[in-house]
Amino acid sequence: MLGPYDALVLVSFGGPEGPDDVLPFLENVTRGRGIPRERLLGVAEHYGHFGGVSPINEQNRELIAALEAELARRGIELPVHWGNRNWAPFLGDTLAGLEGRRVLALVTSAYSSYSGCRQYREDLAAAVEPLGERAPQVDKVRHYFDHPGFIGPTVRNVAAALDQVPAGSVVRFVTHSIPLAMAEVSGGPGQDMYVRQHRAVAARVMEEVDAVRGGATPWELVYCSRSGPPSQPWLEPDVNDDLRALREGGVPGVVVAPIGFVSDHMEVKFDLDTEAAETAAEIGLPYARAATVGTDPEFVAGLVDLVQERAAVESGGWTTHRPALTELGPWPDRCPVGCCANLRGPKPALCGSD
Repeated sequence: MLGPYDALVLVSFGGPEGPDDVLPFLENVTRGRGIPRERLLGVAEHYGHFGGVSPINEQNRELIAALEAELARRGIELPVHWGNRNWAPFLGDTLAGLEGRRVLALVTSAYSSYSGCRQYREDLAAAVEPLGERAPQVDKVRHYFDHPGFIGPTVRNVAAALDQVPAGSVVRFVTHSIPLAMAEVSGGPGQDMYVRQHRAVAARVMEEVDAVRGGATPWELVYCSRSGPPSQPWLEPDVNDDLRALREGGVPGVVVAPIGFVSDHMEVKFDLDTEAAETAAEIGLPYARAATVGTDPEFVAGLVDLVQERAAVESGGWTTHRPALTELGPWPDRCPVGCCANLRGPKPALCGSD
């Protein structure tokens, strides 16, 4: 164990692992939202490009193996478990097997938003509720959007991708679009932390990239994976629309850097590597996609640093060494009141001040 913790649980989204899983998985993702079946069938076609298999589960297995290796390298005996929101292994099953223990959750989302923060906290609450007095006590690793372990590999990946496109190319940082109303309450009412955090990370990354390469590279934040009715405002511009605008503006090339994702999720493999790459090819725009942090050793080491940081605090000590490379961090260990509100109505949530 480490400090007060008996286990580390990697908490993630989940994804289908075969064609027969796709529609049941999508029904889990959209349950209670009234999404038409036709829309689900359209999204299912994205998975068909990859044999009905989302890359996320295998990437989580690789991340767990890397975390276990880094913990062992430091001489830390802390078992690593895994629980998903939408597909096996389900979070409820995982926490049911950890009854009575002290658990630290590590979420595969680096930023503040309902779907990337509070919804996981709601998932944790729903998972422990049936266990009553036997429920594990759960804490959560703070958001790590601007931790050096995330920023460092991203800088290298963007710089490497710029080497693949003509001189004078621009960078487009990409993240998942969300409804404007959800973005506005991310981090708290009126805080708009989802956009602010992404822009702060992008600015810091480009500051370091430009310092290494020399010069100033134009960049902007764009979005992918918009869904929902056309009448509902979502964050824009879409990456494909932006690529067309860049081509019309005469830029010599573009790097897309998926800083909203820690690994090559379906949004990266389909929305960027397939759809956006096809758009760029169609309009004749040189295009390179920067790698995600994945299991980069610096990223994995940074996650274990964060685990040790929280363990030190919960053991009764305190550390002033809470690395953060933007003015927005470090994020608190417990999310503040009103952080990333559920716009459909309040639900019980763990690991926060409300």
